[in-house]
Amino acid sequence: MNIFTKIPAMLLPALVLAVVFASTGAQAHGPADEEKVVPLQMQKLPDAPGKQVAMAVVSYEPGQASAPHFHSGSVFAYVLEGEVVSQLEGQPAVTYRAGESWYEPPRAAHLMSRNASNTRPAKLLAWLLMDEGGQIKQPLPRQAP
Repeated sequence: MNIFTKIPAMLLPALVLAVVFASTGAQAHGPADEEKVVPLQMQKLPDAPGKQVAMAVVSYEPGQASAPHFHSGSVFAYVLEGEVVSQLEGQPAVTYRAGESWYEPPRAAHLMSRNASNTRPAKLLAWLLMDEGGQIKQPLPRQAP
């Protein structure tokens, strides 16, 4: 008997998202003290065949940062709490405050993403549009010295 036949259909996308975020976290992150990613939803788009949306809350404790990475699809980020410093390759670092948002094009090198504060937490909502089955977050390839 297939385990998926026992899982209600509406819970399956959440389960898949949790597994995808957990596995990408293990592959895309270095230290265990990096950001916490809580998946909220993953949905295939019937009006855009081959595409899916992922939505998650990313939480940074004071002083936490993400390892440099990229996303396979478009990212829209909205700061829910605190301040987050973000820098894409070829652009200056920008500090976004609660209520502000930004866009990252697919495969853009995300050189910096960190909590701007060493004393207060920060939290953002990330919404990703990507190919079905694509990886949400991948580490940047290391450059030769």
